[in-house]
Amino acid sequence: MKHILKTAIGLLLAAVFCMTACKGKDSGSVSGGKPAEIPVVKLLVDKDSPFAGAQKVIDTIETKLGIKTEVEIRAGGVEGDNIMKTRLATGDMADVFWYNTGSKLQDLNPERNVYDITDEPFAANLSDAFKTAASSNGRLYAVPKNSTMAGAILYNRKVYQQLGLSVPHTWKDFLANCDKIQAAGKTALIGGFKDTWTSQLIILGDEYNVKSLMPNFPAEYTVNKAKYANTPVARRGFEKIEETRKYLNRDYLAATYDVALEMLVNGEGAHWPMLTQALTSIYTLYPDKIDDIGVFGIPGDDSNNHGLTVWVSDGLYIYKNTPNLDAAKKWVEFYISQEGISIFGSMEKPNGPYAIKGINLPDDSYTGVKEMQTYFDTGKVDVALEFESPVKGPNLEQICIEVASGNTSPTAAAAAYDADVQKQAVQLNLPGW
Repeated sequence: MKHILKTAIGLLLAAVFCMTACKGKDSGSVSGGKPAEIPVVKLLVDKDSPFAGAQKVIDTIETKLGIKTEVEIRAGGVEGDNIMKTRLATGDMADVFWYNTGSKLQDLNPERNVYDITDEPFAANLSDAFKTAASSNGRLYAVPKNSTMAGAILYNRKVYQQLGLSVPHTWKDFLANCDKIQAAGKTALIGGFKDTWTSQLIILGDEYNVKSLMPNFPAEYTVNKAKYANTPVARRGFEKIEETRKYLNRDYLAATYDVALEMLVNGEGAHWPMLTQALTSIYTLYPDKIDDIGVFGIPGDDSNNHGLTVWVSDGLYIYKNTPNLDAAKKWVEFYISQEGISIFGSMEKPNGPYAIKGINLPDDSYTGVKEMQTYFDTGKVDVALEFESPVKGPNLEQICIEVASGNTSPTAAAAAYDADVQKQAVQLNLPGW
């Protein structure tokens, strides 16, 4: 999502990169006195991403594998996208680079520019959800740069304990919990819509339920065969916003993200539809409260199919024409190994499980993340719509606020959003629009 908050911008990147980057190939002596070349992998990263975990892995790769890493920094946003396209077009790409997964993968022209890792042994255990987001035409091109996160309900576990509530596995049970919380004098559903992007989480996080009932929705939506207004399972997200509006805090339009976070932590409110990156914000600001916060997926109507909508991380890609392919593959393989992940997690706590089968979460992971792991272990996860379709209208957050305010019905909101996405799809020159 364009407006997702970053929890650790830069992380003293300049100092870190200064220690990491190497100007060229170092040499050491071998028998006969002939210098032995030390492999160097060039890594291109964006300036806005946290780097402490990657730096620790880089240090270990140099010590353990004898591979040095030369780090290059690029801008973020549109400028960064243009840099990527230019470097690929001119053949001046780093050996390994970070970039988006999902629909943005197509910007790389992966078949032409990215090394196909489909048959590499280190890619075998990537989760199906990540493979969906990092593949093009059935071929896999990336491994995860970081952990997942989810669009889910963050809940106050102490409030649940005090009121004798259990995690709901259907939407009906969720509303019943909200009634009990409200009757106890607490806010059942927290809204911080002053930061307007936060208004979308119910509908975006409902994607698991949409695909459970209509697996082809992303593909049909992308080519204009399915719309929110005429697809009941997709329109249901707007209906859920309407059904929960009576539980919102009175100042939901004026409250900010930070205010909403504080309400949840202090138990003033019990539920907050949010991206689980908020767990790191809670840990940073209220470290003694982090274990009070749990996570569950936005429920559907089938208690046996309660799932979780996940946002997979950006990808680590290998440049197809790298002259250092063997070193690059070893670098990537170590990065996503259990050892690599453990080293990474010692510096950056995950906001969700890793999209790699058989990888254990660090013992000190957030309680909410450990609750998320159950969804991964049972295969009840699917990716957010933006990882399967480039179609997302710019006015969704405002439309969601209109529904939450009672100014627009779910039916009218669905029609308005269909009109909103059509403008964008036409600009993208997508077929069928």
